[in-house]
Amino acid sequence: MNILILGGSSFLGRAYVSDALARGHRVTTFNRGVTGSDLPGVEAVHGDRTRPEDLARLVDGRSWDAVVDTSGQQPHAVAQAARLLRDRAGHYSFVSSIHAFADWPARPVDETSATFDCPADTPPDQPPANALKAGCERAVTEYFGDRSTLLNCGLLIGPHENVGRLLWWLERIARGGQVVLPGDPDRAMQLIDARDFAAFGLGLLEQGRTGRYVTTGPAGGTTMGAMLRACAGATGSDAAFVPVADEALLAAGVVPWTELPLWTPDEPDWAGIWQADTARAREAGLRNRPVEETVRDTWAWIGRRGPRDTPYTQGGTPLGIAAEQERKLLASAAGTAGPAGSA
Repeated sequence: MNILILGGSSFLGRAYVSDALARGHRVTTFNRGVTGSDLPGVEAVHGDRTRPEDLARLVDGRSWDAVVDTSGQQPHAVAQAARLLRDRAGHYSFVSSIHAFADWPARPVDETSATFDCPADTPPDQPPANALKAGCERAVTEYFGDRSTLLNCGLLIGPHENVGRLLWWLERIARGGQVVLPGDPDRAMQLIDARDFAAFGLGLLEQGRTGRYVTTGPAGGTTMGAMLRACAGATGSDAAFVPVADEALLAAGVVPWTELPLWTPDEPDWAGIWQADTARAREAGLRNRPVEETVRDTWAWIGRRGPRDTPYTQGGTPLGIAAEQERKLLASAAGTAGPAGSA
């Protein structure tokens, strides 16, 4: 196949490119050339998807069997690209997010769940919001209709991660000492390796499948405790995990999801966060590698990448708990922690 990947130089887009080339497909990438380098073997076109003149240069003299959009965040920008590509590409595969569902994370979701009411013609440059992904989806289907696939992505981890949730845990645990084990260590989680996501998305293209797929890890595929044990094993750390209950974390003002990445309290507002139904995707071929393999490969990549000089962030929010706050939590939990290294 001749595939255009909007993005393609970092994390998920990079995983798509690597897998597509390995399968023998021809790949064109379109990105700004800012967040990473293009992989050898692609036709790299650099430009800004929000600039009509850059999009016009992209399509000049080119056409594709399929488009994979890994970088769409604003409905206006997605609509602009889809409108230009509808007569130059046979199919449009859009990487959306589980955030597009209006009831998530409070309730479990599947392909029939309602999405946010965000129109395809939303004006450009909107402040970041979950609803924007729903508007991006509508922009794709407006121009490609039943020639489109929507992939509602769950929590991505793996080598080349560009947010840093798993990376923060790996680096913190590698430093050793006492480490906060947040909440219930047996609370189930759904995580998906970016490489498995890309393999599934390309498989759908090769099979000619369309429609919506909730694409994440299996329900109960891992737990917070298992993920942290995997981090300790991958790094060779002697970290001693100290359990700290949800109630104690909340009372101390710890912000879920960001201050202790991936931690969510057992409360109604978070009740459905790890309960997305992936049955349709699994029937279509989605397969997930063990979290231990992803963690091991990610730590190896960190070693190749080398130390990072700037904090990990989600949007503009720094990830990770401050050292002093961590010390206070560990002190307050003294006498209640389990055996060293347990999780």
